[in-house]
Amino acid sequence: MSRSRSAVDPKRVSSELFSLTYGCMVAQLLKDFENPEEVNKQLDTMGYNIGVRLIDDFLAHTPSVTRCTTLEEVAEILCKQGFKMFLGIVPEVRNWSASKDKFSLVISENPLAEYVELPPHCQDTLWYSNIICGVIRGALEMVQMDVKCTFVGDTLRGNDSTEIEIKFVKILEDSLPAGED
Repeated sequence: MSRSRSAVDPKRVSSELFSLTYGCMVAQLLKDFENPEEVNKQLDTMGYNIGVRLIDDFLAHTPSVTRCTTLEEVAEILCKQGFKMFLGIVPEVRNWSASKDKFSLVISENPLAEYVELPPHCQDTLWYSNIICGVIRGALEMVQMDVKCTFVGDTLRGNDSTEIEIKFVKILEDSLPAGED
C-alpha cells in the first residue's frame, strides 16, 4: 500500500529557505554593527560582490542577450530576464527621467522581505533588501556600465511597493591591468 504524498514545489521551498537565510544574515549584521546605516553599506558591498560573479551565470544561461545600447534595453533585460531568473519576479519599470538616464524598478512582492518585520529602531534607516542594489551595480559594472542604484521606497517602511532607482553614470572603458599589452 502506498502513502499519499502532497506535492511540494522545490522552487517554493528553496525560495522560502533563501528568504529565511537572508533574514538571519541581516539580523546578524544588525547585531555585529548595531548601526543600520553601516548594515546598509555592508549589504550593498555583499551584493556588489555577488553581482560581479552572477553576471557570468546570467550571460551563460541567456545566450540570446547581446550588448545593450540603451538604458531602456538594460531595464527590460534586467526586469524580464535577470530578476525572473534569480528571484522569480518581474519588476515594473517606471518613472523614466526626461533624459532617459534614470528609471525605477517597482517590486510589488519582494521575496527577500517575506516574513519580515523591521525592528522599531531600524524603521527609518535600514534598507532591508539593499543587497539587490549592490547586485545590480556589480553586474552592470562587469558589462562596462557604471550606475548608481538606491532604494527610494520599501513595503517594510509602509510604502505600497518596493522601489529601486537606477541612474546611469557613465560607460566604463575596457582597460588592461598595468604591464599587460
